Amino acid sequence: MPVRLRKLIGMIALVTLVIVYALVAMAIAANHLVDSSTLVQLLFFGVSGLFWIVPAMFIIKWMVKMRPEDM
Repeated sequence: MPVRLRKLIGMIALVTLVIVYALVAMAIAANHLVDSSTLVQLLFFGVSGLFWIVPAMFIIKWMVKMRPEDM
């Protein structure tokens, strides 16, 4: 697969990941953290706000992976 196509697919995957992840995090917070304290909400949004980096890291690693014939 050409590098440019891989980067296009990766960019679309990253944007989709961020949108879906944000919607899921908001839905979880709306259903489970309604009566929670501010500290619990802060911890949830802090952890969930950083956790999307893990799948994004794998997408970015796949995007920049070089094949021997690309060198």
